[in-house]
Amino acid sequence: MPQKVLLISPPFVQLNTPYPATTYLKGYLNTVGVECYQADLGIEVILQLFSAKGLRKLFVKVNESDVELSENSKRISNLKSEYINSVDAVIDFLQNNNPTLAHRICSRNYLPEASRFAQTDELDWAFGSMGIQDKARHLATLYLEDISDLIIEAVDPDFGFSRYAERIAVAASSFDEIYNALNEANSFIDEILLDLLNEKVEKYQPSVLGLSVPFPGNLYCALKCGQWLKANHPEIKLVMGGGYPNTELRSLSDPRVFEYVDFITLDDGEAPLQHLIQYVNGERKIEELKRTFLLQNGKVQYINDSSARDVAQRDLGTPDYSDLPLEKYLSVIETVNPMHRLWSDGRWNKLTLAHGCYWGRCTFCDTSLDYIKRFEPSTAGLLCDRMEQMIHQTGETGFHFVDEAAPPALLKALALEIIKRKLNVTWWTNIRFEKNFTQDLCYLLNASGCIAISGGLEVASDRLLSMINKGVNVAQVTRVVDHFTKAGIMVHAYLMYGFPTQTEQETIDSLEVVRQLFEAGVIQSGFWHHFAMTAHSPVGLNPEKFQVKNAHPALGDFANNELECIDTKGADHSKYTEGLRKSLFNYMHDVCFDWPLQKWFEFKVPKTTHPADYIQGIRNAYNLVLPSPSARVIWLGKTPSISIFTKTKKGRVFENAELSFAFKQKQVKLLFSKEAGLWLLENLDKLGPELVQAVNFEQLAADFERVVGEDFVLFWNNKTLLKLRPEGLLVI
Repeated sequence: MPQKVLLISPPFVQLNTPYPATTYLKGYLNTVGVECYQADLGIEVILQLFSAKGLRKLFVKVNESDVELSENSKRISNLKSEYINSVDAVIDFLQNNNPTLAHRICSRNYLPEASRFAQTDELDWAFGSMGIQDKARHLATLYLEDISDLIIEAVDPDFGFSRYAERIAVAASSFDEIYNALNEANSFIDEILLDLLNEKVEKYQPSVLGLSVPFPGNLYCALKCGQWLKANHPEIKLVMGGGYPNTELRSLSDPRVFEYVDFITLDDGEAPLQHLIQYVNGERKIEELKRTFLLQNGKVQYINDSSARDVAQRDLGTPDYSDLPLEKYLSVIETVNPMHRLWSDGRWNKLTLAHGCYWGRCTFCDTSLDYIKRFEPSTAGLLCDRMEQMIHQTGETGFHFVDEAAPPALLKALALEIIKRKLNVTWWTNIRFEKNFTQDLCYLLNASGCIAISGGLEVASDRLLSMINKGVNVAQVTRVVDHFTKAGIMVHAYLMYGFPTQTEQETIDSLEVVRQLFEAGVIQSGFWHHFAMTAHSPVGLNPEKFQVKNAHPALGDFANNELECIDTKGADHSKYTEGLRKSLFNYMHDVCFDWPLQKWFEFKVPKTTHPADYIQGIRNAYNLVLPSPSARVIWLGKTPSISIFTKTKKGRVFENAELSFAFKQKQVKLLFSKEAGLWLLENLDKLGPELVQAVNFEQLAADFERVVGEDFVLFWNNKTLLKLRPEGLLVI
């Protein structure tokens, strides 16, 4: 009998859009004829909880609690009728319905307010006088966070909007604490979760149920689902996979985990899940499974004897969002950090350009694992096909390409294909700040719909970037972020501190680089991360090479990934966290650039060794680099009109051509010699991105010099023609 599969995303990841793991797996199972359904229990639990009915139950629980409430929680509890009466309308508004409610929310006399509203003095400055919808969404988010504070204090300390019980799953080398928590009485959130799970099982009647666990904050709820299913539906085969098992459970040996699931798969889930389905069908022997943990004779066994390869990118199918309540996700604004806002605001279709990372050498990264080390790109045509299918299914034209680092060559091909097909899409992704992101390529990406990129500046120190093997230096990063910013693409920088051997001086110098980049306006968003040593990274695999020690080298019987790192050479960086956070917060708001760095710290720090114009000097030191002869020349604009006229100067008559270009925001008139103007008019029509016959720089130069008889390099770089570069005359 064919198996029926249900894929579950346990609470919690994101409020605004589905996490893509189940959509990817469902998309593939569609291609091999497996009946498959999916559910995001994270958003469904939130919607049950944050409803009038849910809040009534919550306040009953609060009243029954023996916790001594803080003044803030007492205030929320005293205003319970206000919360119950408003919550459905607020959720409806955050689902992008009833936009007129924004006016009442912004009036500040509609929503009950508790401690989260204490820092709203600068809302007008942050959102502007015209940003009423954004301001209202931020206030509505604070309202939800106030209720969340009450839940955490009085009902369930493990609750969080993007995680649940994360503390017991992070660096959990032993399963003991998780096991004990699972065997305690069900929490208020557990009860909501399990009621919803029961509904899904009754609706879909699956014989195989997959639990996707991308992060530590999903693990407890996944195992709680497994516990309930084992007790109530032991006939259902349970399989767990996702980012958490892939990185944390590779040396799993504790048999108690299999009281909650039957199988745990590693790395890409398509082939292992298909093999499991075939095994349940009786079509495959158990020893022929792929990258799968299971329990045999009371011991944990790892089986990876399948000769079948992983599924190729071209055969994965299109991510399938059916069954998910797309209209019910919440567009919240938790923070004014512009990149973090993209994570939490708006519905984004998730798609991967390439499997793995084309660079794959950064020493802090899990480069030994399949999701990084095996690089396999898709083609631009296939990606656009999938984008069009997803737009048709979801009605959404926004895409988040969730790659580790999107390859510039593939982004170039994708941008051209998007423009060729005239797709009206908006997209963003993660990149490396490498030299191939030229100014012209950034203009092209923007023209195709790119609004933002994120990338790792990391420690902002050339010595440490070399140790990281990032393949970039500060000067190169500066040039690349300048290119993106000039093209109108927002830049978010991932920043790191506490890398092995990093000194106090290097930390302060890194902060100065960050300060100058924000002051120059070439980076608009950033976030500091404290270095964490993982077992599958080059640092974790060879700590002595990086002059660090692992304080707990022995493997546990459950999760083994994050290691305690003892840096014998560098500074104690834990004390820098708050100063780095505060300074960056202000820099993102374009203030406090004139403050000395010492002012951010409560202890003595060294003065920076960088000059005050360090970044500006890099920006000013651009050298003219001629395009590669084989680089393609394209024109994204419209055909201009031309006017020929004569001009007399010192008795000599000159024939000139004036070309008039119509752009979206302006009309531009450029003056050329008659010969050059006529040549340009004729050749612009040959440079469209949709044309099959591409023209390269060498061919264009040769034709210009043959027809016009002038030096093409001088023509290409004169001030007149340079005005067309931001408007779409590009060499890529």
